[in-house]
Amino acid sequence: MSAIREEANEPIQVLITMHENMNLLDFAGPLEVLTHAQHDPNNPETKAFDVTFAGPSEHVLTAQGVTLTAHISYKEAHKRLKEFDLVVVPGGKAMDILKEQAEPTKLVKAYSEVQAADPAKERTLLAVDTAALFLAQQGLLEGLGATIHPDYYIKLEKECQDAAARDMGERTDVMEERYVVNNARFDLGEDLEENPYVFKKGRKGSNARKGSLARRESNARYENLVRRKSMKLGGMRVLTSGGAISGIDASLYLVSALVSLETAQEVARLMQYSWVKGVVVDAIDV
Repeated sequence: MSAIREEANEPIQVLITMHENMNLLDFAGPLEVLTHAQHDPNNPETKAFDVTFAGPSEHVLTAQGVTLTAHISYKEAHKRLKEFDLVVVPGGKAMDILKEQAEPTKLVKAYSEVQAADPAKERTLLAVDTAALFLAQQGLLEGLGATIHPDYYIKLEKECQDAAARDMGERTDVMEERYVVNNARFDLGEDLEENPYVFKKGRKGSNARKGSLARRESNARYENLVRRKSMKLGGMRVLTSGGAISGIDASLYLVSALVSLETAQEVARLMQYSWVKGVVVDAIDV
């Protein structure tokens, strides 16, 4: 997200993918969180996120029998990928998607290529539940940490191993966590032991701190951009979450990162939801 957008409190542009027989809660959980978030809790006109749905057809049937309506097609979504700051990918019926290499697998790969070509912009990819398998198949989790629904830990490890062998890439650390954040490009507190909302569990050299607009506008901003160019996926923030409910936790984390911790806490309060924390790995050292 650019400093200009932050100053103007413009909505963060979000694309949520849809596919036949997807899990409804994988979709609805993040949507509920993002649509509650406001830059100013006292001003309903300051919504923090503007959400667009992309689907293979106008109407998409979920695994729970609920039909949803897409705003745009995948064809249009591919053309407009540069517009989106955040892409959310629900899971459900993942084996069918993997077998056919159907959407949204092509879209997540294309989004990573957009980021690699333009690392100056801050972009985020969130895979909910079994959607982590889509990222794994496309090689987007190589060298990163990831999680998934507990029933799919072994499947995710196998998919990541196959991708690493194919691409001669690095292994993926599959973690039993609520959610896992990679390539964190924002700050989470100078003292990690006292961090109020997320725990760090990372490799040697991992770090996370709390940021400010002033810091992003300082000379460190240029230095960070240089670092990001050498980061995996052009520094794109990549999150994977556990089962369906975990998508709510990961989304609250994103609200705290992209808007503010206070906003995330207010959204959790409105939803009467107890936020369960995940981990951050491979955070940029700023």
